[in-house]
Amino acid sequence: MAPIQPDTGNQPDPETMPPLPPAAFHILLTLGMGERHGYAIMQEVKRLSDGRVRLGPGTLYRMLKGLLDDGLIAESDARPDPAHDDERRRYYRLTDLGQRVVRAEIRRLARLVTYAQAMPGWQSGQLSGGLPASQEGW
Repeated sequence: MAPIQPDTGNQPDPETMPPLPPAAFHILLTLGMGERHGYAIMQEVKRLSDGRVRLGPGTLYRMLKGLLDDGLIAESDARPDPAHDDERRRYYRLTDLGQRVVRAEIRRLARLVTYAQAMPGWQSGQLSGGLPASQEGW
């Protein structure tokens, strides 16, 4: 991901940004539902994807660092009751830019699905090579 200046007047237009890596998209979607710490993000991504996406700690924290550097997320100052939480946990939240970027990514993916469904052969299950989708690994 290219560096983005956090919360300044010179923010990029999310509609013109390159697609998000899948792990970043899942993390931003999860944070769109509220603040979370790292382990809770991993668990929610797994739940949202019906177990198909599993972020390991290395991937998660590398992505969180990039999203922080890009200004798409920020560390939260709010903390749960210390009696119910580990004080070492870091909580993350979406920034305004992060919200705009995830909305733009949702629109981009929706357009892509619409285009794919309109492709000749999509409805009949035939791909351009003439093989049924089931034989192509779809």
